[in-house]
Amino acid sequence: MATQQMTQATSQSSDAVIEHAFGQATRWTRDYVFDILRDLGIHYIFGVPGTNEIPIIDGTSYPENEVRYIECLHENIAIGAAMGSARMTGKPGVLVVHVTPGIAHCIGNLFNAYRAHVPLVILCCQQQNELVTQEPLLASNLVDLARQYTKWAHEVRTPDEIPLVLQRAFKEAMAPPNGPVFVSIPWDFTMVAIEDEDRIKGVTRISPHFTGDDASIRQAASILSAAKNPVIVAGDAVGYADAWKELQELAELLGAPVVLQTFSSLANFPNDDYHWQGELPGSQAGVRGVFDDHDVAFLVGFGAQAQLAVYKYSDGPLFPPELKQVYLTNNTWDIAKNYYGEAAVFGDIKATLPILNGYVKPNPPVGAAARNEEMRALSVKRAADWDAYLLKAMEQEEIWSVVIAKALKEEIEERELVDNFVYVHEAVSDGAPFQYYLPFNTNGAKPVSYYCVSGGSLGWSMPASLGIKLENASSQGTGTKLVINAVGDGSSLFYPQTYWTAAHEQLPILYIITNNQEYHTLQLGLEQVVAAYGSAPGYGWKPKTDNPPYLRLERPKFDFVSLAKAFGGEHGEVVKTPAEVKAAVKRGIEHVLTHNTSFILDMRIAGSTPTAPSTSDTSSAQHAQQPAVNYVHQASIREKLHATGSGHIPSNVPSFF
Repeated sequence: MATQQMTQATSQSSDAVIEHAFGQATRWTRDYVFDILRDLGIHYIFGVPGTNEIPIIDGTSYPENEVRYIECLHENIAIGAAMGSARMTGKPGVLVVHVTPGIAHCIGNLFNAYRAHVPLVILCCQQQNELVTQEPLLASNLVDLARQYTKWAHEVRTPDEIPLVLQRAFKEAMAPPNGPVFVSIPWDFTMVAIEDEDRIKGVTRISPHFTGDDASIRQAASILSAAKNPVIVAGDAVGYADAWKELQELAELLGAPVVLQTFSSLANFPNDDYHWQGELPGSQAGVRGVFDDHDVAFLVGFGAQAQLAVYKYSDGPLFPPELKQVYLTNNTWDIAKNYYGEAAVFGDIKATLPILNGYVKPNPPVGAAARNEEMRALSVKRAADWDAYLLKAMEQEEIWSVVIAKALKEEIEERELVDNFVYVHEAVSDGAPFQYYLPFNTNGAKPVSYYCVSGGSLGWSMPASLGIKLENASSQGTGTKLVINAVGDGSSLFYPQTYWTAAHEQLPILYIITNNQEYHTLQLGLEQVVAAYGSAPGYGWKPKTDNPPYLRLERPKFDFVSLAKAFGGEHGEVVKTPAEVKAAVKRGIEHVLTHNTSFILDMRIAGSTPTAPSTSDTSSAQHAQQPAVNYVHQASIREKLHATGSGHIPSNVPSFF
């Protein structure tokens, strides 16, 4: 039973708290967030306003916090923009989301961030702690929603643990390998008054620059030196480590072609190096076509190892059993997660490769020089074939993507912006021309000059362009003066609200809609399904029609320029013929370099909705005639595709569902 003294003490304590909160408080628990952002030099919080979040958003109103709130019209735009900011700075992108629908709306890009190892801290304002058990409006178990696609997910138990939790969250997001972290905070916890001197000291930094075990490096070097025909696969960890130079040296020592992981998140190897062979194909047969002729594969930073739509055990593993595999990356999960590795090195790629190269250099594999000469010759032939393809494209009635890519390349180089541009890629079925022609090379570009995500959940690019443009420079030393976002017509329709934030924040971005008026990648995906199962015993499935209306974007047709104008994107034009492309690209780039508004180019890849599907032997001429970027393996890939009945599927187009 409470004594009179206890009651008086409680009353006095409560009065003291009220007096402090209303009369003296200048800091609240929400300000711990700003302590950390100040320490890390993070200047943006992204989000969609909700009542619960207002205490945190209000903190951006204080100039001394040096943080701007970037208002978005959908949470998946907010997280996508935070991802773009994080890619440029290498620091966690920060966003605040609203209870259950807020984190649910984020799931697509949260998945992308998790798969692409983008550092994020997601703050979700839960309903009042005293009310949650009664299941109020919008409340749920938020941690369970986020846990699958985060490095750590936690709901704060008491206001007193907020400093501990925030320090851990930011530390973990930045620790190798980077990734998203989720923190749920009951919103009433964010408004508790704290003393002025009660601050978070800082965030622990764990250096990513750790070298692998020397014995493991020597073992890897020994296997590579003994290889008869090695191949290198470069994954995203190479790009994040900014390790072009180190990997180029190894490729030269080994005489090895360099293939990138499918849906690379960055430019993981420079495309002006003759070892560069583009991305792995998006089919089981195509991947086998790459590896079948090699005895050793060096898998460096390679996490997205099975980016396929269709896989059949009966057709054999992606890596042939006789292929020796050597791994190097900073994430143990990605080392030999699918197949046995003869050697495995756990370490930072940029720090470890020079040591590995030093061990290989005195004893390079036999035939390296001859293989290098062969790849040089193939590179010259590849360039001639692509230029011939470009000339053919200029003769068409409709626009082939290669014309857009070449026009962008010329403008970037003529304006001397190779070290000051970022290309954001979601023209999913048209990746090869942009990856081949744009200057992702050693003349000034960096891995972060190219932005994509290995997750593949559509709607990543337009939101990312916001966060990228907000940052003036990247952590790798390049700038963001020119931000270009090429996006398919279907993908662009996921989050057209992006145009509003671009206009609201006066962010000049060049948006290029590759408009073929259909879900072209899904047409190609349908081809793969039919090729794999159309005549397979026990299946024999084929669609009712090979011209399904649900894969077309028609009745009514979209007016993308008008759509952008409705959200504040006031400038743009429709481009209908190849002859118009170069001048239109020039006008678009000139506009975004001299104004504070975006510019939309609706590029008609198809002049009207295709009258016949792009299936079987009727694949569109644009893709059917497109040269390979992988000239080292093109014959083997073609042979494997024909053997499985998939020979009509262009190897340059990734599978995408």
